[in-house]
Amino acid sequence: MNLTNIKRIAISKEKLNERTCALGKQITEDYAGKELILVGVLKGSLYFLADLSRTIDLPLQIDLISIGVLNSTRQTGVVRITKDLDYDITGKHVLVVEDIIRSQLTLGYLLRHLGSRGAASIKTCTLLYSPEEQLLNIPIDYVGFEISKSERLIGYGLDIGEKGRNLPYVAEVKGMEA
Repeated sequence: MNLTNIKRIAISKEKLNERTCALGKQITEDYAGKELILVGVLKGSLYFLADLSRTIDLPLQIDLISIGVLNSTRQTGVVRITKDLDYDITGKHVLVVEDIIRSQLTLGYLLRHLGSRGAASIKTCTLLYSPEEQLLNIPIDYVGFEISKSERLIGYGLDIGEKGRNLPYVAEVKGMEA
């Protein structure tokens, strides 16, 4: 991946900051007086999670979880937890923070997994959401930006082949399908 593959900047650094601040303000209001744990889904959510957490004016905890999808000749699309939570979420309010939600299949698995742990509530927040690709009916509580299913994006945590995450904006890549 190199910068010559960038078709256009889809979401500027300034727009990312503006929308993240607005989400943080809303989350602060919605969770006032509650024990909140932000659960970032590795690796893509790291940049958004870090920026979002600094805009939430509440005491909170941050934890990370990682999900892998096994694709082999015998198992296709089998989801598993590759790094689990460090904190006990029993009785706490959990906000799952994602970089991008497309089909909701992985999110559905994650919410079922976390739901068995006795949290007071579990809600979702994503930087990018493609409603056209939704296969499940899971409400997304906080959405940064809606995107088209045809957009192949990179930057601000999104990668292609583990490269490009560190771009300070979200860019559409040319010549690649989503």
